[in-house]
Amino acid sequence: MRLKLFVTAVSALACVGAAPAPKPVTPPAPPQPYLSDADLDTFRVLPPAPVAGTTRYEADRTVYLQTRKWEGTPRWDMAKADDSSINAIHGQSCAVGVELTAETAPQTFRLLLRVGRDSSLVTRKAKDQAKRQRPYLIDEGNICVAKTAGLARSWDYPSGHNTWGWSAGLVLAELAPDRATEIMSRARAFGESRLVCGVHNMSAAHMGWANASVLVAALHGKAEFRKDVEAARKELDALRKTGAKPDPAKCAAEAELIATPLY
Repeated sequence: MRLKLFVTAVSALACVGAAPAPKPVTPPAPPQPYLSDADLDTFRVLPPAPVAGTTRYEADRTVYLQTRKWEGTPRWDMAKADDSSINAIHGQSCAVGVELTAETAPQTFRLLLRVGRDSSLVTRKAKDQAKRQRPYLIDEGNICVAKTAGLARSWDYPSGHNTWGWSAGLVLAELAPDRATEIMSRARAFGESRLVCGVHNMSAAHMGWANASVLVAALHGKAEFRKDVEAARKELDALRKTGAKPDPAKCAAEAELIATPLY
């Protein structure tokens, strides 16, 4: 799974003389995962990836072909927005009922981005062993992102996006249990965006959810994770009382998209 970083480049022009060169900025180190490599092997938990000639394989092909109909619709636009991994957090603002940003909820973001590292590691291990192709490499059809060589080289099963989005949803539902239905509905939609986009098979999406459930269960065995959850819960409780509320019209439109059956 790719957790995308956004970097702004600033240049200055002086009318007289040259401005001093800015000192290079060292990017912050990525957060460390909670689990060690030996703590969890979800490849041994998940069922094998579908192979040609099986019912699951043909179901994947059918869903991919049927979901090409969403191109050019608002649901396609949502899928393109959900291609950004950080939308697994930002995109939960309507569900949680408050605008979620790294500035207003730093402890919550640190917790979730650290969970994201665990999500990436357990998914990569499973992907590299399953070696399942992405759907657009099997059947023709447009996808909501560019068909790059890097995307083609990365494996399909289980979905890293779904593992990450479902993990984030499970943790957020624990932080705001009164909004669990809305949060997990949005987490499902985040994962289903990969089907709409055409970059993951249905089996990869569903097993991404299973992958995440196993991961979050294992995370609860770590005292450091539980401590960070409690700190984030207090932060989010306070933010929900005083923070900016998301736009109601936007949230209503989003809820309609989430409720629309895709296949």
